[in-house]
Amino acid sequence: MQRPIIYLELVVLFFFITSFAFGQNSNETKPNFIIIFTDDQGYGDLGTFGHPTIKTPNIDQMAVEGQKWTSFYVAANVCTPSRSAILTGRLPVRTGMYSNTRRVLFPDSGGGLPAYENTIATLLKGSGYATAAIGKWHLGHLPQFLPTSHGFDSYFGIPYSNDMDRMNDITAKEAFADSKIEYFNVPLMRNTEIIERPADQNTITKRYAEEAVNFINANKDKPFFLYLAHSLPHVPLFASGDFRGTSERGLYGDVIEEIDWSVGEILNALKENGLDQNTYVIFTSDNGPWLVYNEQGGSAGPLFGGKGTSYEGGVRVPTVIWGPGNVKPGVISKIGSTLDLLPTITSLAGTKMPQDRVYDGLDLSPVIRGEESTPRDEMFYYHGDRLFAVRKGNYKLYFYSNNPAGYPEKLEKLEKQTLYNLGHDPSERFDLADQHPQIVAEISDLAKKHSKEMVFGETQLEKRIGDN
Repeated sequence: MQRPIIYLELVVLFFFITSFAFGQNSNETKPNFIIIFTDDQGYGDLGTFGHPTIKTPNIDQMAVEGQKWTSFYVAANVCTPSRSAILTGRLPVRTGMYSNTRRVLFPDSGGGLPAYENTIATLLKGSGYATAAIGKWHLGHLPQFLPTSHGFDSYFGIPYSNDMDRMNDITAKEAFADSKIEYFNVPLMRNTEIIERPADQNTITKRYAEEAVNFINANKDKPFFLYLAHSLPHVPLFASGDFRGTSERGLYGDVIEEIDWSVGEILNALKENGLDQNTYVIFTSDNGPWLVYNEQGGSAGPLFGGKGTSYEGGVRVPTVIWGPGNVKPGVISKIGSTLDLLPTITSLAGTKMPQDRVYDGLDLSPVIRGEESTPRDEMFYYHGDRLFAVRKGNYKLYFYSNNPAGYPEKLEKLEKQTLYNLGHDPSERFDLADQHPQIVAEISDLAKKHSKEMVFGETQLEKRIGDN
């Protein structure tokens, strides 16, 4: 009479053990993801990308152990639209994060990333991921637009650019030449509350790093997604006492080298928690360097143009993807984009992407594993709502011209389109349009087809607080 009871107990015990084991395996096989997104860092501002005096040993080591992408693009040449694209996998003109008059959000802006847009955090959270945003947000500072309304469990950072809320009695020239905390009344937020104003920007990189390490330590037993968007090296420049005055490159170099230190802290936390073999770390920048600030701005290296332009120096960014045992090391010279991170991450996480909207990103996971070449062969470069240029393969065709420094903007429609072979001429010095009329025609047709099918979202950047 006891055998059925014993048998039942054994069956229950077996299912408990196997359920626990499979649960553990399920969690362990879900990889973690960390995106480190710097602000206005140029293509040439890392050791591994050729800078002769800025020392970035941690990021350089990531490039040795992982993949260095040399033709990786953002979807916009300024902050707000670029940030919307990396998180949604959609061109900013689709999500309303564009404007020809107010190119980014400001403290008086009443708009932000619409609630109906999916972010990487939204999709991963639905698959059991812990999510956190640290640093610069710049997708809307009102409560309904903050990270906590877009799939992130927590937020710690400055909600917009660190040069905003500048004190009225200080000119921009004075404020940037000798930056002081009190010149910029920017808020530091935790979740939806302001906890410090003005934010102590001298310690902001260090505090972002500490917050990131704390998040990793607290979530070591579950899959997580961390979005760390540094407020620097966007001007005004700030560095902590441990780094100020230590770089051969001056204050700008101090800032980059402190960011590199923070990357090292994150990698060490992953290793100490045994997570390095199950975590992908992606390091990139939101757009090119702010050239009008001279030595306070960065370098585009061999590329032409900078922030505020859709020339290569404004939209091609230094990118490294690291993941020991998961990322096949190498230099990837084919095209990739921040637009591709959402479909790539969801693919690696085993998370389904909704089929109710158009995504402009492509899944790069086979390239990361070393199985096949990148699926991206085209890139569309917008300036506000205008299609500035299109790249197909190695060739980039321009429909507009602009001030290569970005500011003041001098956007003009070209009477005659210009064509460059970026594989041979990344500095865009030699116009080949007359030599390759068939390529000009092919890319022009591609642009016309793209524009005909594009559906623009209602602009969010022109809305102001108090507008009806």
